[in-house]
Amino acid sequence: MTKILVVFTSAATTITGKPAGYYLPEAAHPYYSFVEAGFSVDFASPEGPNPPVNASSVEMFKDDESVNFLQDPDVKNKLSNCKKLSDVNASDYDAIFYVGGHGPVVDLAKDPKNAELVSAFWQGGSLVAGVCHGPAALVQGKDSNGNSIFNGKKSTGLSNVEEDQYGLPVDDLGFLLEDKIGELGGKYERADPWQAHVVVDGKLYTGQNPASAKPLADRIVQDLKQ
Repeated sequence: MTKILVVFTSAATTITGKPAGYYLPEAAHPYYSFVEAGFSVDFASPEGPNPPVNASSVEMFKDDESVNFLQDPDVKNKLSNCKKLSDVNASDYDAIFYVGGHGPVVDLAKDPKNAELVSAFWQGGSLVAGVCHGPAALVQGKDSNGNSIFNGKKSTGLSNVEEDQYGLPVDDLGFLLEDKIGELGGKYERADPWQAHVVVDGKLYTGQNPASAKPLADRIVQDLKQ
């Protein structure tokens, strides 16, 4: 059975104390795509159980999958038993998927255990994915030559324009994802603000924003089934 590790942030707040956490539809939509495909899904985060959800995303997204996600007994069990990253073995999985929300920029982008995990997945030939701010969790990932996994590859993530429209200053996060990907030698691509946009380059799978979460997951399902 195909196994996917879905990784959440443990950061409830930004650097300056504003709400962060994971963004609900960026977890819910991919989760149900993976489960409906018959994949086995495990949850993990830096600190383990009960990763914090962004409250505004709960209020904003009332679609069936988002609402069901927080009420689903299986999901509740997975969240309450969420693994610590330090307890994860990359070789147990076929893919790793990073949920967005501002939290990943705050903790996962700097977490040494996460850096090891991303690199292990990548160097092992597994599919590596992130949506919206999720790709921030990949910025420390290295290939077998010590180069950034973004180097020379096409990818996306929340654009600077979308960051500006959302209204959270860079001081809250530490860096802007679009800029960081460029600094790492990546070829950043964007669509119009808030429009679904998925970029695949080899084993690197990225989505630009919340609208991209399900299309990204569906592409992952399609390719893993092949």
